[in-house]
Amino acid sequence: MEMVPSEENQFVPKEIHNAAEEPRVLCIIQDTTSAKTVNERLTLNLPASTTLSKLYEDVAHKARYVNGSFDLAWGNAQNMAPLEHNSEMSLSDSSFEPGGKKNFLQLTDKDGEQPQIASDESGTADSSGLDDSSQERFIGPLQRDGSAGGSGDYSSPSYSYSSILSKSETGYVGLVNQAMTCYLNSLLQTLFMTPEFRNALYNWEFEESEEDPVTSIPYQLQRLFVLLQTSKKRAIETTDVTRSFGWDSSEAWQQHDVQELCRVMFDALEQKWKQTEQADLINQLYQGKLKDYVRCLECGYESWRIDTYLDIPLVIRPFGASQAYGSVEEALQAFIQPETLDGPNQYFCERCKKKCDARKGLRFLHFPYLLTLQLKRFDFDYTTMHRIKLNDRMTFPEELDMSPFIDVEDEKSPQTESCTDSGAENEGSCHSDQMSNDFSTDDCVDEGICLDSTSSTERALKPKSLLTFELFSVMVHSGSAAGGHYYAYIKSFSDGQWYSFNDQHVSKITQDDIRKTYGGSSGSRGYYSSAFASSTNAYMLIYRLKDPSRNSRFLSVEDFPEHIKSLVQKEKESEEQEKRQREIERNTCKIKLFCVHPVKMMMESKLEVHKDKILREATEMAYKLMELEGVVPLDCCRLVKYDEFHEYLERSYEGEEDTPMGLLLGGVKSSYMFDLLLETRRPDQVFQPYKPGEVMVKVHVVDLKTETITLPISVRAYLNQSITEFKQLIAQATGLSAETMRVVLERCYNDLRLLYVPNKTLKAEGFFRSNKVFVESSELTDHQVPFTDSLLWKLLDRHGNTIRLFVLLPEQSPGTLASRTLCQKAGEDSDGPFEGSKGNRKSVEAILEESTEKLKNLSLQQQQQQGSSASDSQKSSDTSDFEHIESPTQEADSNSSLCVAADSRELENRISGSSDTENQFVCEERSDSEVNNDRSTSSVDSDILSSSHSSDTLCNADSGPIQLANGLDSHSITSSRRSKAHEGKKETWDTAEEDSGTDSEYDDNGKSKAEAQYLYFRAEPYSQDDASWDTHKCLVLHVDKRITLAAFKQNLEPYVGVPSSQFKVFRVYANNQEFESVRLNETLSSFSDDNKITIRLGRALKKGEYRVKVFQLLVNEPEPCKFLVDTVFAKGMTVRQSKEELLPQLKEQCKLDLSIDRVRLRKKTWKNPGTVFLDYHVYEEDISISSNWEVFLEVLDDSEKMKSMSQLAILTRKWNPATMNLGPFQEAILESSSVEELKEKLSEMSGIPLENLEFAKGRGTFPCDISVLEIHQDLDWNPKVSTLNVWPLYICDDGAVVFYRDSRDEPLELSEDERNELMKKESSRLLKTGHRVSYSPRKEKALKIYLDGGPVRDPGQD
Repeated sequence: MEMVPSEENQFVPKEIHNAAEEPRVLCIIQDTTSAKTVNERLTLNLPASTTLSKLYEDVAHKARYVNGSFDLAWGNAQNMAPLEHNSEMSLSDSSFEPGGKKNFLQLTDKDGEQPQIASDESGTADSSGLDDSSQERFIGPLQRDGSAGGSGDYSSPSYSYSSILSKSETGYVGLVNQAMTCYLNSLLQTLFMTPEFRNALYNWEFEESEEDPVTSIPYQLQRLFVLLQTSKKRAIETTDVTRSFGWDSSEAWQQHDVQELCRVMFDALEQKWKQTEQADLINQLYQGKLKDYVRCLECGYESWRIDTYLDIPLVIRPFGASQAYGSVEEALQAFIQPETLDGPNQYFCERCKKKCDARKGLRFLHFPYLLTLQLKRFDFDYTTMHRIKLNDRMTFPEELDMSPFIDVEDEKSPQTESCTDSGAENEGSCHSDQMSNDFSTDDCVDEGICLDSTSSTERALKPKSLLTFELFSVMVHSGSAAGGHYYAYIKSFSDGQWYSFNDQHVSKITQDDIRKTYGGSSGSRGYYSSAFASSTNAYMLIYRLKDPSRNSRFLSVEDFPEHIKSLVQKEKESEEQEKRQREIERNTCKIKLFCVHPVKMMMESKLEVHKDKILREATEMAYKLMELEGVVPLDCCRLVKYDEFHEYLERSYEGEEDTPMGLLLGGVKSSYMFDLLLETRRPDQVFQPYKPGEVMVKVHVVDLKTETITLPISVRAYLNQSITEFKQLIAQATGLSAETMRVVLERCYNDLRLLYVPNKTLKAEGFFRSNKVFVESSELTDHQVPFTDSLLWKLLDRHGNTIRLFVLLPEQSPGTLASRTLCQKAGEDSDGPFEGSKGNRKSVEAILEESTEKLKNLSLQQQQQQGSSASDSQKSSDTSDFEHIESPTQEADSNSSLCVAADSRELENRISGSSDTENQFVCEERSDSEVNNDRSTSSVDSDILSSSHSSDTLCNADSGPIQLANGLDSHSITSSRRSKAHEGKKETWDTAEEDSGTDSEYDDNGKSKAEAQYLYFRAEPYSQDDASWDTHKCLVLHVDKRITLAAFKQNLEPYVGVPSSQFKVFRVYANNQEFESVRLNETLSSFSDDNKITIRLGRALKKGEYRVKVFQLLVNEPEPCKFLVDTVFAKGMTVRQSKEELLPQLKEQCKLDLSIDRVRLRKKTWKNPGTVFLDYHVYEEDISISSNWEVFLEVLDDSEKMKSMSQLAILTRKWNPATMNLGPFQEAILESSSVEELKEKLSEMSGIPLENLEFAKGRGTFPCDISVLEIHQDLDWNPKVSTLNVWPLYICDDGAVVFYRDSRDEPLELSEDERNELMKKESSRLLKTGHRVSYSPRKEKALKIYLDGGPVRDPGQD
């Protein structure tokens, strides 16, 4: 099968230059394998013939790496496959650009392992060449020293259990940061480096039969620890762990507090480990106890309770203090420092039976084996009302003696102590179900029972050495309270060396680096010192008790449980498999594949083929991929180079069936600048060779007699061919005569060039890779006229500007239900002849006639119903014309001059003359008679369109005014529409936003200007599959997009069944959004093929008319602005006339029965009520009106009091300080802008004496809401002015809000609780009304770990 060709530049292999003039290739290499080298660049200037293998050698030499231990990849593309190590391809053949252009490369890890550093002359051990060779330079640089920290233990690069930590000289593996999971990585590395926790986790065995491994948190932690201990990668992913938490990908973008994560994770582990040996592991390792006590200072009676803790929060800077604590010991002392309860804070003593001075505080009873200290660096600034970070300096020792912080002094007198809380916990405690054995008696203490004196004595006699803790983990936070970065400094218990675990980077550090995390600056510890201090400081400290009997070492390989050994082997095999798969991926070419399937048409897929596979094998793979087996024989298929974007066949591969795909495609790349096409042919055809340098030409044959243009055929030509040779080539392909042939080149949209110079070359005529030409060869005299006047040009011009549109016609006729029922009955007879005549599908003429009959009968029905109410003057002036156009006595199939029927017959003739609608569309077949028929538009129709102006809305037959088919006015309320109607002047259709000076679509005779130049319009029926259009009638229109919207609507009239004044055109956009097209003098140039249009019944705007949204103003409602209806106001109409037309519409649609004398219209500016419109005001003369105008309708309690523009309507509201509430709005009508008159009016309305009346102007938008807690002092009460139109009032228009009060009223005295309660209510009220909404930053998402696999999501949520 032959493929349709197309455009665009093709890629031709570059020719090899002579060695003497061989260009050079500039390579700039960025070393991304470590943090220190990432900013360094290596520069190489190599001959273009240099092979890739030689490039690797040169880079290895310059970077001092072992060749083969790193990869090179393009630096300007994501996920680019690395360059081949042993390839003999030259740089010029590998997409390198010579001639001084920069070729950016990245030096990356190979298979996740860092490059090995090559040995130098001094004979440095090869251990320095392991994966994390340069990581120690990332934080806290340390010179490489073979003896430092026992790094020699990890010198062997081989994988073995005797040297599991064989990653680099650090020996440790990093964790990949998913996005903002550095806090998680820091905690996981700390747990991994805790021998007791890691060993306990290894001893737990996962039972796959009991739980899904994906959701098992302990199992995924176990897997992660095994990978951290055995993996050869530089860093591993944590996605499996977070997936077991029930987190989705969004959690990776949410940073949380590491201390919060620690608590939540421990809680989740406890839940998962219930009824296992590890059930009490967290408590045994991390849980301590303290006593919360209150002691009476008069009798010594003590009330207390026992609490447990997992970490100790230490205050950095006490509240209100100007200086911070200088050390952890100082903060611990402050933590247990008791406070005295005296004065109003006295404590009620149970023994004294009265309020007494007392001492309240905390005592540590038991420290955990692993002591966690949280430095509370995040605080809240009540001045700025923002979270802040305290960067003050706080030192911490490497060994911490906790013996001074256990106070046993008070326990020597047990008879004075009592427990009042039955061992209850504080709200903040996390774990209380399990206490340590030393204090088992504390679990059962009750009121009046003393502490066990024996255990107290034992605690007091414990040697100091048993309470010494050694620091092994510092979790560091760098940044502010708004966000930052976490990483961990951790000491290895194996060798005593400190390491920095910073996501994927692991490096050695020194004591100097740890001291830098104290925070603060070199200056004094003043109040503002924190602002100028370093933002990188310690946040969490973890100590381990120094107890040789309990201190563990990491499990050795020999001591691994069997299930861990199995897991190690499983992960090792998985990693090896992943490595093999990566190797395959690195050698696999992935390229887009297309195929013109004989059945399924154009298909697209991705061909993944190994670079060593030959073309023949790749063709077979593509053959199966495109499902051509049994459809086309394999030997009738071939792969060709193809540009899908321009549909251009670049070249074929004749004689290269045994060439590897890697060579044909130019190597393995992440993306290619071309595609492949699986081309097919019939068995009796022969494949045409495609050579580089050829141009593709799409040839369309034009038949002037039938006015058809065929589908294109492909012809390949050369740019140096002449026009004569090109015509002969086309003649061979099409069978046309070259002597009479005319060739027209379409260089771009609407740019047609006749090729008439015989000796001119294709290149000179503007041909390029892919081209489109039209050819015609006939004996007609059309070629003798100038090209732009010829029939060929007109046909091509029409072809280039014709678009296909899908039009949805309205399903139901306008009018009331009764009218529709009558119309259906009236149209039953006319429906009969069409049923079954051509199967179940109705022809376009049937659809047309059905629409015409229904709409015509409806119009007649409406005319009869409103005839009795029409005035005599209207009958005498308009009836004769109306009857001539559409008489009630005419039959539906009458042969009168009715334009709808005429157009029906025209369409009927057009459709009956062509049976194959599909072929009609493809060839755009058209006869001259059809052209003439389409040009003819009924003069009656033109008269209708240019008839006198009407602003009536299309309403139901039983209510309100009716717009008749001829566009004449009909009124039931007044005989005069407006005071300044232009009765003698014919007004034209236009949009609301255009002024009267805008050019009309119709000339002075009422004829459409579009008729002067015929523009193509053809309709055909369409049965669509779109479910949303099932109940509608649908047409397919082929229309010249240069047609105006006005002419377009005229052409649609026969199909809709009503005049163009009675329907609206809506363009359908993505997501089925619809927007009305209203600019009648604009063309359809913004439309494109297959756009959708919806036709809705309803009166369209005429020139000088404006669509108006009417809102009801409800000044005393919570929502003062309520939408009512859409209506139409016209230029020259008075306000009273607009109210007369509006009230029936409100009665019908909104069920509002209003009196015209008790409603007013007023200006609406957003939600603010403005100028009151008086009845005699005229739109566009007294009142400016615009497109999509909005207006307020206000219902009055009494007749309108506003009679003059000099009056001022003010909205007033009384403030009652004594009751802390606001009264309802009341309107005050002022005759002038005098402040004295306003005060007199307010005094008259409220009864407040003038000397005691105070007023203030409201602020903001209507209704000027303000909190009742602020109104009394925040507003500018009683301004010292005499008129309203000066500063600070500036009341110059209607609708201003004025608050007033009685100066004798004192504000209500509120207690603190009452004030807080009122503040909450006011905040809620103002928030609902949209006032005083302050800035609210993005809410922080709560940190949760889901034990059931994930949160329950709302199914309706996307």
